[in-house]
Amino acid sequence: MKKNIKLANTGISLVDEAWGGFYRGGSYLLLGPRKSGRTLIALQFALEAAKNKEVCLFFTSMRPKDLMIHAASIDFDLNTYMNQNLIIVVRVAPPADMYENASPDNYLVEYLNDIASVVKQYNPSRLVFDELTPFVGFENIGLLQNTYLNMIEAIEEKNITSLYILAEPATPFAQMIVDTVAQYSTAIIYLQKNSEEGKSGHGGRATITPNIGHTEGQFTSDYFIEPYRGVSFGFESGKASQPKTPPSEVNSKNQPSMVPIANQVPVTPKHNTNSKYKPLTNVDIVQEKFSFSNFYDISEFGLILNNQIALYKSTGQQFTLISFKLDQAAQDHGILSMSQLQNALRLSTDKKDKICVVSSTILVLISSGDEKIFNQIVSKMKGNLPNTDKNYVDLVMQYLYGFPYVVNDRVQNAEMLLNEILE
Repeated sequence: MKKNIKLANTGISLVDEAWGGFYRGGSYLLLGPRKSGRTLIALQFALEAAKNKEVCLFFTSMRPKDLMIHAASIDFDLNTYMNQNLIIVVRVAPPADMYENASPDNYLVEYLNDIASVVKQYNPSRLVFDELTPFVGFENIGLLQNTYLNMIEAIEEKNITSLYILAEPATPFAQMIVDTVAQYSTAIIYLQKNSEEGKSGHGGRATITPNIGHTEGQFTSDYFIEPYRGVSFGFESGKASQPKTPPSEVNSKNQPSMVPIANQVPVTPKHNTNSKYKPLTNVDIVQEKFSFSNFYDISEFGLILNNQIALYKSTGQQFTLISFKLDQAAQDHGILSMSQLQNALRLSTDKKDKICVVSSTILVLISSGDEKIFNQIVSKMKGNLPNTDKNYVDLVMQYLYGFPYVVNDRVQNAEMLLNEILE
């Protein structure tokens, strides 16, 4: 017997149009820089709850009066809904004095545990935390992982739909914190502010990325911050009157026009030889180095590895460190380059897995102690090589070597483990 998980409108039109809303009981992450519209989106989410007679618990570091002014800028009478107990505002002071504490991480553990206790007290339908950044600044990533997971699971058990706001990471360690929080999110909303000087109005680019469910996929849209309206999105202009896709906006394949580009079936155009445009097949490819958030240098990777070892020592949670080595002969004969191998592994692993390149070896850290994961990655990697012809794949496999290492009690620290693997 199937049990449906219902969707709830969010007041965030990009989400409502693309996905139909948030899953009830889901945990969502809103990520972006200061003044990118994060608080306005959170207020729109809270307003949608209040309009539907749902209670929203709103944690904020702002003064209540400042939050009311913020809400008034988008024509939202926050005080009225507060008087009706539909929106409950809880002010939280950033833990500025935590570093005076002998154990700052334990201080933060208490904060996150208190959040779960307050939520239990009010038992709302929705929750907003604006913003969570100061409360997840743990030094021990393993401790953050456990504490944050316990908090959101306690909240999700009550079928509360949550929206947590985080600042855009500015350092590699901050990125590790964001990655830790993001891996437990149902989906992520990422805001990028416009960088153009003097551009009329303000807004930027919004991307919604599913982590669990929302099989419609990832969507990207321009967004705008408008007086008395809040945050609106670029695709709305053609659909303002109808939330569902009208017949005129269904293409010849019976697909809504807003489906991801990757899911649309392209039609080969007729090339006009008199046109000033030329097919992109005639454009030379410029080789560029791209940076991915789950690639780390050896010093950062060692820090992450030490955190995983500490987590194993304290909880028994195993992890697997897989090393892939490419024979130099494969590169010399033009069979496979390190860049191509990196890309194949990136496509074959999860975003939360950590990757480090050391000379001709690629290390992949996976937070699971299942030895079968090695075989699964190799199987996926075969399909992500530059050529999937069987003869080519068989040839490449002769130059590739792999070694899965499941953590055990012999492991003391990252240095010992890396020395053993890289020797």
